[in-house]
Amino acid sequence: MISRFLREQKRYTQNELCHILECPGERVVPLIRKLKEYGVLKAVRASEIQRSMSDLLDEDIEVADVEADEDEYLYVFTFVGVIVIAGRVLKCYPKYLLSANAPKDELHQIIKVLEKYNAKEQIIRMFNDSSESSSFNLLAVMLFLLQDYYENGVYSNTEDIVESNGSGEILWDKTINETFTLLSANRPYYTDLQTKKRVTDDFDYFKRLHECILTKASKEMRDAELLDLFEITDVDLSDEKLEDFGDKDYILYQIDRELNTQFNTRKQMVLKTIYAYIDNSGSLYDTDCLSLFGTNSFNLVWEGVCADIMDNQLGIPLGALHLPIPLKPEYDKRVKLIDLIEKPLWTATGKEAKDTLIPDLISIKGDRFIIFDAKYYNARLEYGSAPQGQPGIESVTKQYLYQLAYQRFIVDHCFLNVENCFLMPTEGTAIIDKGKVSMNMLSGLGLRDIKVRLLPAEIAYEYYLSGRKMDIDALKLY
Repeated sequence: MISRFLREQKRYTQNELCHILECPGERVVPLIRKLKEYGVLKAVRASEIQRSMSDLLDEDIEVADVEADEDEYLYVFTFVGVIVIAGRVLKCYPKYLLSANAPKDELHQIIKVLEKYNAKEQIIRMFNDSSESSSFNLLAVMLFLLQDYYENGVYSNTEDIVESNGSGEILWDKTINETFTLLSANRPYYTDLQTKKRVTDDFDYFKRLHECILTKASKEMRDAELLDLFEITDVDLSDEKLEDFGDKDYILYQIDRELNTQFNTRKQMVLKTIYAYIDNSGSLYDTDCLSLFGTNSFNLVWEGVCADIMDNQLGIPLGALHLPIPLKPEYDKRVKLIDLIEKPLWTATGKEAKDTLIPDLISIKGDRFIIFDAKYYNARLEYGSAPQGQPGIESVTKQYLYQLAYQRFIVDHCFLNVENCFLMPTEGTAIIDKGKVSMNMLSGLGLRDIKVRLLPAEIAYEYYLSGRKMDIDALKLY
């Protein structure tokens, strides 16, 4: 199994991909096509400007087909997580890790962040979807089976047996009808009590099948160097092979029968996952295998992390907010902070549009009203040089408008300090003050300029994973 680290948004030539994937040009082309098909790889026109860029713009993406040994295009991974394709494990780490070549510890932490971020979905992504087709996501299925095993143990069926004088529940009907009775003073005494005991069937077909698949999946994950990355301990429960359980159709038939008799939700989920595993029988080594764990939209993950650790108040009813003064009577205490933003009124219809401005997160601390925008950018902001890779003009103007949208609420409730701030990730270990961004025509309206802070991603993730809130004062916004 070939295992390689790749950086999100970095530009790679076809020759570099040949070296990374360890295959010649004619064999790398179908792999590139498959990665493009599932939206984890994009092509851009080769140029010096592209080589120096840290973000990918939609207008730069080329739709042209891939040819062997071409140098006309550069290839960009737009994915953070793990990709398994044709026996090759591609570990894609975020674009802000600029100085790392094999950030194992960092990616290990990011995997845990992705698992927590996706936990609310409560689904198994058994299939990778693309615009043209779908493929079985073997990696997701293997991860579910192994993680479920460590949480709930191996699949098991129990049976009730009858014992004489056992420690279980006494079966009085059976005891009275089937054992000898001693009478003393017209009272019956039973020397042999029939008791019920529930035991696990160690030779149950589905228990053995589950153990076999767990062992097989663990071995493949170990060979792919993925067990440590996902914090999974090696599993070795069985020496049996899948062939020992019958052919594919027979195994699927048995699972179908078992599903019809099981009403336990966890058992049903395990059986359905095993069914998919058998039905789509494959291996991480297969040439047509493409499995994904991660996201094409890590910007949303960064937003979610920042919203959590900065104690986002947008979804909190006004009556539950800790305001500098009690809520004014003209405000409905059941309305949420996000609902105060005005919506456009189209006079021709007499109705408001549904869409409006939506800030990333707002924090209220004492008499301070702080408007944050989590920006997933690699901004290069050095004094004397033109800014590069920074948020665009639409991001800057919207950030000003967020304050304008809440201006009445801020004045009505006596907030003394209002702050605007962009939060961008950095691979460093300390918060970096990168000044602010301003536009005089908007600052002249009394709106606060936007502070820029680089937040250490590793520290942010530690807060997120532990469920703690970060001290906003550490940002030194005032």
